[in-house]
Amino acid sequence: MAISKDKKKIEELLSRGVENIYPSKEFLRKRLQEGKQLTLYTGYDPTAPTLHVGHGITLLKLRQFQNLGHKIIILIGDFTGMIGDPTDKSAARQRLTRKQVLENAKMYKKQASKILNLTGKNKAEIKYNSKWLGKMSFADVVELGSHFTVQRMMERDMFEKRMKDGKPIYVHEFMYPMMQGYDCVAMDVDGEVGGNDQTFNMLAGRSLMKDLKKKEKFVLTTRLLTDTTGAKMGKTTGNMIAFNDAPEDIYGKVMSWNDEMIVSGFELCTQVSIDKINKIKNHLKVGKNPRDAKAQLAFEITALFTSPAKAKTAEKHFAKTFQKKENPDDMAEVVVAETVLNIIDALVHADLASSKSDARRVIQGGGVKVDNKKIIDPKSDIKINKQGVVVQKGKRFFARIMLG
Repeated sequence: MAISKDKKKIEELLSRGVENIYPSKEFLRKRLQEGKQLTLYTGYDPTAPTLHVGHGITLLKLRQFQNLGHKIIILIGDFTGMIGDPTDKSAARQRLTRKQVLENAKMYKKQASKILNLTGKNKAEIKYNSKWLGKMSFADVVELGSHFTVQRMMERDMFEKRMKDGKPIYVHEFMYPMMQGYDCVAMDVDGEVGGNDQTFNMLAGRSLMKDLKKKEKFVLTTRLLTDTTGAKMGKTTGNMIAFNDAPEDIYGKVMSWNDEMIVSGFELCTQVSIDKINKIKNHLKVGKNPRDAKAQLAFEITALFTSPAKAKTAEKHFAKTFQKKENPDDMAEVVVAETVLNIIDALVHADLASSKSDARRVIQGGGVKVDNKKIIDPKSDIKINKQGVVVQKGKRFFARIMLG
């Protein structure tokens, strides 16, 4: 495949959703304009059984490189996933077994293929870092550790915070950036792409490349998709959109985003052109209703993760359920023997709450309705009949509870 030096595409690659480029934007621009194929990668630790919207951001950036003809590697961290990345963690991660890690990784290739080309002349390659990390001897690890200082490791903000709070920092957590850094050396790549929360780890690899390969590795960090509190959308915060979510759930979650997230959502999570995004941005600035823009965003993200046809179905489902205030046709049905149920028990029975305390919080927060009537008292009882009553949690979750 010929390498494209299209200036407009290169400039969009260097700016869209980008937080920082090391050693500089000009360095990477020059490399891209040389017309030689670059090899770059992003690593994903399989700490959960699905990729999510945060991974989608880096996959879209990789796709921009792939469209220009560059070589892409998806690195599955089946070894580093067992160590656990300490990034953003106020306490050590729970260690995973190799069996758990490999089980989690089963869907990653198929999910990545939603965005990257994994077939054809310039297909992305899948690699596993246990191939080299799993073969290292203790002497190899000691040698690797000689390229890092404790002072440098302690520069990580989460370690500083733990020290201040009197929380433990384990030696294996120090090893994580060393191991992740060695990945790029083992693959002898030209660059790495990752979220800006991975900057420390990626720069560790950049330093190792200089020491061991005498090579300048570029690092491109993408901005994170954050909610209005500044928390990133991800597994830990519990507000992620996963690749394996139902289309209706993906669409509904995007529609629940704050209006301030619309423009960044388009830029980071879709392939909508910059020109169209700028038009949407201008419309919002002059006070146009953001609902239509958000609906378009919801469609684009749902289509990317699933398919355009499924996104269209999800769009219709949302319109029917939430705009017209109708109940969905495919809601879960729960049969009970009681003619009267406390609302807390009803939510737990219908799997709309994980526990009684969870149900109580949702009720007191005003997020529960029974037959379209809001319930705010956790002591409320509801009458159950053979036709059933519709219990709703939030905007997207419904169940019909019927007398058996």
